[in-house]
Amino acid sequence: MIPGSIFNAIPLSLLVSFTFLSYSSGSSPCSPTHQGNARQFWIENDRFCKDGVPFQIIGGDMHYFRIVPEYWKDRLLRAKALGLNTIQTYVPWNIHEPQPEKYSFNGIADLEAYIQLAHELGFLIMLRAGPYICGEWDLGGFPAWLLSIEPALELRSSDSTYLSLVERWWGVLLPKIRPLLYQNGGPIIMIQVENEYGSFGSDKNYLQYLAKLARRHLGDELVLYTTDGAGDATLTNGAIPEEGVYAAVDFDTWSNSSSAFEIQKKYNFPRKSPPLSSEFYTGWLTHWGEKLATTNASSTAAALENILSNDGSAVLYMAHGGTNFGLFSGANTDSNDESAYNPDLTSYDYDAPIKEYGDVNNPKYKELRRVIRKYAAAPLPSFPSSIATEAYGIVKLNKMFSLFEALYLFSNPTKTVESENPIPMESAGQMYGFMLYESEYEQKKGNSTVSISKIHDRAQVFVSCSEGDKSDPRFVGVIERWNNKDPLSVPYLGCPSNITLFILVENMGRVNYGKYIYDRKGILSTVQVDNLTLRRWKMHPIQFDYISNLSKNGLMKKYPYPIEEKISLRRGFKNHIGNMRYRHREQKSNTPALYKGHFNINSTSMLKDTFISFCGWNKGIAFVNNFNIGRFWPKVGPQCTLYVPAPILQQGENTLVIFELESAKPDHTINFVSAPDFSCNLNMLHEK
Repeated sequence: MIPGSIFNAIPLSLLVSFTFLSYSSGSSPCSPTHQGNARQFWIENDRFCKDGVPFQIIGGDMHYFRIVPEYWKDRLLRAKALGLNTIQTYVPWNIHEPQPEKYSFNGIADLEAYIQLAHELGFLIMLRAGPYICGEWDLGGFPAWLLSIEPALELRSSDSTYLSLVERWWGVLLPKIRPLLYQNGGPIIMIQVENEYGSFGSDKNYLQYLAKLARRHLGDELVLYTTDGAGDATLTNGAIPEEGVYAAVDFDTWSNSSSAFEIQKKYNFPRKSPPLSSEFYTGWLTHWGEKLATTNASSTAAALENILSNDGSAVLYMAHGGTNFGLFSGANTDSNDESAYNPDLTSYDYDAPIKEYGDVNNPKYKELRRVIRKYAAAPLPSFPSSIATEAYGIVKLNKMFSLFEALYLFSNPTKTVESENPIPMESAGQMYGFMLYESEYEQKKGNSTVSISKIHDRAQVFVSCSEGDKSDPRFVGVIERWNNKDPLSVPYLGCPSNITLFILVENMGRVNYGKYIYDRKGILSTVQVDNLTLRRWKMHPIQFDYISNLSKNGLMKKYPYPIEEKISLRRGFKNHIGNMRYRHREQKSNTPALYKGHFNINSTSMLKDTFISFCGWNKGIAFVNNFNIGRFWPKVGPQCTLYVPAPILQQGENTLVIFELESAKPDHTINFVSAPDFSCNLNMLHEK
C-alpha cells in the first residue's frame, strides 16, 4: 500500500496487473503497445510515449471559440514560434447546442476545422471535452437551457436526467472526434473528462460514467485524463485511476512543481504518472472593478524551465486568451456567499504571452520562448511579425430611441410571459442579455419603497403612471446582486391611477466555478412594495433581432452566437425607425437607449484590427457590423476598450450600434484607437 494514497481502496490484484504492464515492455522506456499501428500515444515508465519515443508535452491553451476563425492560423503560428508542440482547448457545450437538439458546428464553432488546421501546422491536440469546462465561460460551458428544466437538474452529478442529456450531447460530439484521434491519423493524443471536479464534488460514479461513455465512443486505446489542483483533497475527489484515467495537475508559477508532481504520483498507478501541469498559469483572470491581473515574465519563465529541465511537461494556461465575444463571459462568487458576485471582463487576455489581439512583442513571450527553445525537438520558426492595428478615429453616434420608446421593437409581444410572480429568465426562454419585468401597484401619498431580496444580476428600476404615455418612466435606482442591502425609495408621482413598475434585469454572466454554478438569472424572489408582495407580472425578453436596418451584412452566419446577442436585418421596420429618430425625447439620465454611428474604410489595405474606446460612456453592449463584440463598463473598469478584429470590418461603410444602459457620453462620440486601454478609469478601480 502507498501511504496516504488513493490506491489504499484499490484491490492488490488490480495494482499488480497495472504494475506488470508498466514493466513488461523491456528496457526501452517506450515500447509500442500495438505492433500493427505505427501511430500510437500512451503512458509508460512515467513518460508520455509517441510512436515508441518519449515525448515531452510543451503545450498551450488556445480556445477556438475566443478567436475569429480568420485568425486561427495566425494565432496557431504564433504558438508554433513560441515553441509549443501541443494545443489544448475546451469544448463548450453551450455554443454547440444553444437550443435543445439544435447543433452548431460552423463558423467560430467549427471545432473539426480548428483541429484539422492545428494538425496541418504540426500540432498535437489535448481536447477538454467537458461536459463542464469552467474556463471563465458562462455556466462553465453548460447550455443555459439546462436551467429551464423542471425539476431542477443537479449539474455535475449522477442525476439521471442530467446524465441522459450529457449522453445525448456526447453522442453527437464524440463521433465527430473519433476520426481525429492520433491512432486514427489525427492529432488528438488525449481527451479530458470533466474539469477540476475535485474542487467541486465527490461523486465518483459520475466521473466513472463519463470515462466509460468516452471509451464507448472512442475506444480503449485513447489516453483519458482529469485535471485537478495539486492537493490531496482535490485529487482524492477528482482522480479515477481505477478507470484507467490519467490524473494531471494544475498550479501557478510560484508553486513548488516537484512537490506538486510527487502528490500527483499518489493518484496515478505506479509508473503511470508522467509529471504534467495541464494548466500552468501564465497569468490570471480579471473581474470588472479589479486591478488588471498580471504576472512577472521572468519568474513565469523560470518556473517553466524548472518543469522542463526535470523532464516534466506543461501546458501554458493561457498561451493565447482571446476574447469573450458576445455575452459568454463567466463569473465567480465567494466560496460561501453567492451574492459576492464578480463578473469577468470581455477581454480574456489573461496576461498570456500571445496577447488578446495577437501581439507577441512583449517580455513574457520572449522570456518563455527563450526557455522553450532549449527543450524543443526542432529549431523554432522565426520571431513573428507585429500585428498591424489602426486608429480610425472619432465616430459620432446618434441616439435612435430609448428602450421604453420602442419596447415593442426590443421585445416581441408574442414572447411576453405573464405570471402571478416573477419567473427566472431561463423559464421565460431568455438565456442571455436582458429581461424587463413589469407590474402595477396602488399609489399612496408620499414616497414608497421597493425591495427585491434576490436579483441576478443587476436591476434598473423605473416607475410611471399606469395611464397615459409610459415611454419616459422615471428612474428610481439600481439594485445589484453584490450590493443589495437597503430598499429603493420611490418618489410620489401624483398619478391619477396606479403606478407601473418596470425592472430591467441584466444577466452579467453565469457563475462558472464553485458550488453556486446553478446560477439562474432575473428576479428570483418576490418583489416588495411598502412591505407588500407585488403580484401579476409581465416578463418582456429583450431581443435585439427585432431592431431594424442596423446592419447590412450577415456575419452572424459565421459567428453563431445565441439570438439574444445579435442584431438582424428586418426591413419591415425601416420607415418607422427612420421617423422615430427625429421625434424621440432627449435622453434622461440612466435611461437605456440605442445609439448608432457609421465609419468608412476606403480600401481593403486599411482593414486592420482596432479597439473602441468607451471612455466617458457607462455600461452596455456593442455591435460592429452585426457582430456582438461584448460588454463594456468603463465606469468601473479596468477594461476601457473593446477589441475589434479586422475580419469583422469591411471596405466601405461600417456600422456601430451601442446599447447604453445608463447615460451616454455627453458628445455621443466613441474613439477607434490602435491599442487596448486600461487607464480611463484609474481613479475608480479597487482591489477586491
